[in-house]
Amino acid sequence: MSGFRHLGDRLVHQGYIWHVAVAEYESPDGERFQRDIVRSPGAVAAVPLRVAADGSARVVLVRQYRPPFDDFVIEVPAGMRDVPGEPTEITAARALVEEAGGLRPGRLEHLIDMYPSAGMTDSVLTLYLATDLAEVPRETHGPEEAHMEVLDLALTDAVEMVLNGTIHDAKTV
Repeated sequence: MSGFRHLGDRLVHQGYIWHVAVAEYESPDGERFQRDIVRSPGAVAAVPLRVAADGSARVVLVRQYRPPFDDFVIEVPAGMRDVPGEPTEITAARALVEEAGGLRPGRLEHLIDMYPSAGMTDSVLTLYLATDLAEVPRETHGPEEAHMEVLDLALTDAVEMVLNGTIHDAKTV
């Protein structure tokens, strides 16, 4: 439909979850070009929302070390789709138990599928709203999760953190 054609990929690096390819394309006028692409199974994220005793909305975020930035990033709990064939709802629920201080959602509502970085990866992130949260034992995986901080914030404070530039993470924004 667009007139662009994907002619193929040449594998440059095969990692545990992602791989990097040099992909070759042809434009509608016949020009051939290449692009580096990170091929990904995708990810899921969930916005854990609670209602406090006073009726105000609260959200659970995590402050996690992210090696590409060599810094801590505040974000909604998320996880890679690293279990082949696992439904995104199951991955989202697992990510909450692993990251959000041990929360199991009673309800997950699909919000959106988005392209977190369309210029460099084919990753699709599926975002859910998680409600009716129950506390369960936390199951961390890896040093980043073992050292992350769980933040229970007023939703209005989290929105203000986005607006004032404290939160930079795309899926959280």
